[in-house]
Order: sequence, then C-alpha cells, then structure tokens
Amino acid sequence: MSTVNPDDGSSDSDALAVLELLAREAPSSRFDELLRTARQHPLPQERLRMLERAVRLALDVRATAEQRRRREAGLATLVDTTQELSSCTDDLDGLLHVITSHARRLLNFDMAYVSLRLPGGGSYVHKSDGETTALSVGLELDPGFGLGEYAQSKQAPFWTADYLADGRFPHSPDIDEVVSSEGLHAVLAVPLIHGGAAIGALYGASREIRHFTPDEVSLMRSLAVLSASAIEATRRRARIETGLADVQSENVRLTSALARTDRLTATQKRLMDLVLEGGALHDVTKAAAEALDGTLVLRDAEGRTLAATGELPQPGAASVVRALVDSHAAGAPVRVSGDGGSGAWVTHVTTGVEAPGTLLFRRPVVPAQHRAPDLAPAPRSPQATASAASHPAPAAALDALTEEDKGLLYATAQTLALVLLLGHSAGAAAGPARDECLEELLAGAPESPRRLSERVRRLGIDPGGQHLVLIVRPEGGKQGESAVWASSYAYRHGGLKTVRGDCLVLLIPGTDASAAARAAAGELSPLLGQPVSVGSAGPTSELSAVGKVYQEARRCLDTLVALGRTGGTASPEDLGFLGLLLSDDHDADAFVHNALGAVLDYDSGRSTDLVRTLEAYFTAGGSPTRAAQQLHVHTNTVARRLDRITELLGPHWQEPARALEIQLALRLRRAQDAVYRRPGETRRAQADREA
Repeated sequence: MSTVNPDDGSSDSDALAVLELLAREAPSSRFDELLRTARQHPLPQERLRMLERAVRLALDVRATAEQRRRREAGLATLVDTTQELSSCTDDLDGLLHVITSHARRLLNFDMAYVSLRLPGGGSYVHKSDGETTALSVGLELDPGFGLGEYAQSKQAPFWTADYLADGRFPHSPDIDEVVSSEGLHAVLAVPLIHGGAAIGALYGASREIRHFTPDEVSLMRSLAVLSASAIEATRRRARIETGLADVQSENVRLTSALARTDRLTATQKRLMDLVLEGGALHDVTKAAAEALDGTLVLRDAEGRTLAATGELPQPGAASVVRALVDSHAAGAPVRVSGDGGSGAWVTHVTTGVEAPGTLLFRRPVVPAQHRAPDLAPAPRSPQATASAASHPAPAAALDALTEEDKGLLYATAQTLALVLLLGHSAGAAAGPARDECLEELLAGAPESPRRLSERVRRLGIDPGGQHLVLIVRPEGGKQGESAVWASSYAYRHGGLKTVRGDCLVLLIPGTDASAAARAAAGELSPLLGQPVSVGSAGPTSELSAVGKVYQEARRCLDTLVALGRTGGTASPEDLGFLGLLLSDDHDADAFVHNALGAVLDYDSGRSTDLVRTLEAYFTAGGSPTRAAQQLHVHTNTVARRLDRITELLGPHWQEPARALEIQLALRLRRAQDAVYRRPGETRRAQADREA
C-alpha cells in the first residue's frame, strides 16, 4: 500500500506513491485516500500542492487511457461488426438483426432498433433488439415526428437524455406510447445515409436518464455508416436476384411460348388438312380437343349440340349471350362468368348465313404438382417467394388459357365455321333442282305419286313424313342474304326452299306450324338485323296437298299484314277463329277442340257440367250470381266450377280475345249438336254411336 511519509521531506516519494497507484490501476478512492492521509499530517504547503497536482495528473492520465481503451474496443467491435455485416447481405431481416444487436452491445444500450424510409414519406420500425413489448416493430413514424425523422431531415445525429420530458422536437402519440411502454428515457438517433440521401435511422435507447459523450455519438454514427452501406448492398442484391429470377422466368416463358406456338401451327395445319379431306364436325372437334387437352362442345344458335368430345354443363342463356358479344368484340375466346358457367370458355362460330353458334371449352383444373414441365414456374428469389407466399395465386387460375391456347381455340371455331359453311354450300349447290321440285309441288303439277316420291327421296326428303309450309318475308329487303340463309336452313332441316317474289317458301319436316314459324323468324331476323314476317300452315303427309297448305300459309301471312302485325308469325291455330274462316276445309271440330278441348275432356271423363256452366256464365254477362240462378245451383258451386275452368284453360281465358274464341266455340258446338244429332238422341248416345 502506497502512503505519504511525512518524515521524508522529498516530494519524489510522493510522486512515486502516485505512480505506484497509477501503475496498479487503483480505483479513484485510493487516490482520494492518499490525499486525505497527506492532509492529516503536517506537510509543507508546497509539498501538499505538488501532491495534489500529481494526483490530478494521474487521474487525467488514467481517464485518457480509459477513453483510448474504450475507443479501441469500440473500433474493434466495429471491425467485427463489419465482418459480420458482410456475411449477411443475402437477408435483410438477418442483417438488421446483426445491426441492432451490435448497436446495443457497442454502447451498452437497453434497446436498439432500426427504421427504414417508406416510399410515400415517413418511415417504419423494421427491426428491434431488447424490446419488452410488441409495439415497436412495424410502428409507422409519421413525417416530422420523433428523433429519427429529425435526424434524417438534418442528416446528423440527435439525442435526448429524457425523451418524454424533452420539448425540442415534435412528439407523436404513437411513438410516446412505445417509449412509455418500454420505460425508455435516453434515446440516440443516427441517420442512415447512402448516396447523400437518408434511407432510415439507427436508434439506441436506455431505460435511465443518460448523457451521451461525443465519442459515443461518433461510434454510433460510424456503425450507422457501415449499416447503411450493408443495407443498400442487401437491397441491391435482392433487386439483382429478383431481376435475374424475372429474366429466368421470362426465358422459360418464351421457351414454352415457342413450343406452344409450334404446337399451334401444327394443330392448325392438321385441322385444315381435315377440312380439305372432307372431315366432319366431329373429326375437327376431336382433333382440337386433343390438342387443347380439354372438352369441346359445338352448339348451334338454338342450343342443339352439333359435335362434342364430352359432357359440359349448359351455361345460362344470359351468360352465353354476354360471352358471345364479348368474344365477337375481342376476336378471342371469353370465359363464361357465373350462372352455371363452371369455368367454361366460349367462342362464337359465325358462318355469315345463319345465327352464330357457340363453341364451349373447359380444361380440368390441374393441381400445381401435376402440371406439365413446360408450364412449371421459373426459380424465384427468396424475396419473390416470400411475396408469393403472402399473395398466393387462386387455384382456379391453373385452368386458365395461355394466349396460344386462346389462339388455337379461336382458330378451331373458325375451322368449324368453315366446315358448316362448306355444308351449306353443298346444300346450295343442289339449289336449282330443289327449287324446281318445290315449285312443282306448289303448283300441283301432274306427276304420278310413285315418281314424285322417288324424286323427293333423291333430294333427301321423306315422302311419307309430316311437312310444314313456311312463307318468310323479310321486312326491308336484303333478298340475297335471305336466299342464302333459306338454302342453308332448308338443307339443315332436310327440306326444300324456293323464292316467290319478295318471299321465301320453305317446306320442312315438322308437326307444329307455330313453333316452326317462330324458329325461322328467330334465326333470320337477328342475321338480317330487321324484322321478319312468317306465315305457316300444316302439317300434311300428302305431297299432293303441299299447294293447298301453301295457300293457307299465304293467307296467314296476308292476315298478319292486314292486321298491322308485320314482323310477327302466324299459323291457323295462332289466328284462332280467323284461321278457321281462312282455312280451306273450315275444320270447326279442330277449332272447338283447340278452344274447349280440356273442358270437354274433363266433362266427359268425370260427368261434370263445366261446359254448361261456361255457357251460363257468358249468357249472364260474366256474373257468377246470375249464372247460378240460371243453373239452379248455389253461387259457391259456380265459383268452384269457374276455378276448375281456370285450371283447365289457363289464367287468361277471360281476356277479351280469348273469351271471344271460347264463346264462338260454344256456339259452334251447340250448332253442331243441333245439326248432327238425331232427334231425341242425347249427346252421350251420339258420342257412343260415333265411336
């Protein structure tokens, strides 16, 4: 133990005592004890002053040495940090973890964290070390608030000994909440500068009031400089990896696209070869479906399936119409949305001589692990992979069509349209002979039934089948387009056509004249873009009666025009009693049956009296009460019978036009009873006799 010897009058011994303490790195208390001992003994004032000066110099030397050691330790730590930072440039999160943990140990902080700039201004806390709550990471720091924003705007370090009590900078409630929750007081913020711009800030914080020395601030700033360079290097590497992954992905995509283009060219050539070889719709559809690896269904404008390679659900009519319009506008296939579309793709099939058809396609959804190699995704960077994991692609996208697939599907639709058009042309090629045959049938030219049957059979017509006559008049010209359509329509339906004046005459198989007229008008009118009037009649199974049926259809068309209903359709059944008057055979029984058949059958099968109730109801002017008086029954009975009549005839039987037909039918029936029934014979007996 070094002491001052009062008996030794030399100051050298005092200096030696101080040097001995300094050499042993004695604590400050030992120096104080040395001075206290010296003051307790009577020493000369000059010697005491020399001793005090020696102690002060020793303490200064020790402080300088301590400061140098701390600086050297800090620099050594920076060197270690630099080496560790250089090994973490492939992962931004790992790099920031190294920065915050080293910053915390470097200056003995309780907590360290890093904020990075946001593109729109402000910043957010990306990483922290030493936190005790979950409030710091992810916290957004508004522009102009907090130490970090101030340090970044000035591009200089900024610190406070007690954050919440310091009013030199604007406070944010969110930041203050984190500082309070973590129990922080002293905070040092150093900007992260790279390329002359601030990219964020590095923070160190203590949970006690603390004043930072210039050396500490300088050391923190040096760490910030190294960190900024490492952060930008990591970001640059991530951008390079992302760009490389994009290039690789694009290379894979181009290679795959080239392969698909080659496949598209080969498939289109195969389809065209099938057409030139006379292939049918099914052949072309099957070949295209194999190339597209899916199911194809071709339907005409009326929804009938013309060719198919499998079963597909029928989308709703509204969805198909919308998709066809979009497909026509875009010149490409369109996915059916909603309404039972089930992910099908739709392409319009337009020949120019009939309403557009529909080509439906659907590819099964293939799980990603089962997809073909040429469709596998390219390698991706870790950052891109993480982004994809947070924003996964929908599973339904796996059955999406590439541009090459869409091109092949559209080409398939055009090829099928060509096949249909060739078929129509084949029908049109036989047009003169077919027109001549129908003209002779309409004119009633004398020819033996056997020769006539043989002639129509050669044209593909069943001589013993039921046939209808349709007279189609486009309201607005376009005779050429109408004639082409009529040839195609007759050929597709196994019938004949001819042109008479401004009208088209069709003889087609069928039994429902009204439905046939509506179908023809519904197909031709959209094609021409203008209304079409159609008169129809039949059916007839006698080729010799075609002329008579034609005249009846002509009168129906003329009646439409006379009634001002151009653009509509009509058959004798549609015209009601007018059809009865216009008919050559005046089939009153058919008229009565069409108007009252359901009621007559009900009365006959159940021995009810609904027909007589109808007569009384109309005679009473539509009053159930007066009708009940005539029938000598209760009013409720009449009401129940009228309800039953409504069930049989439909809810509109009392509307003026329908009620008029029912009354005419009742009068015709009464007249028939009076004319044909034998005197004294009941109606039931007459029916039995006629049976």
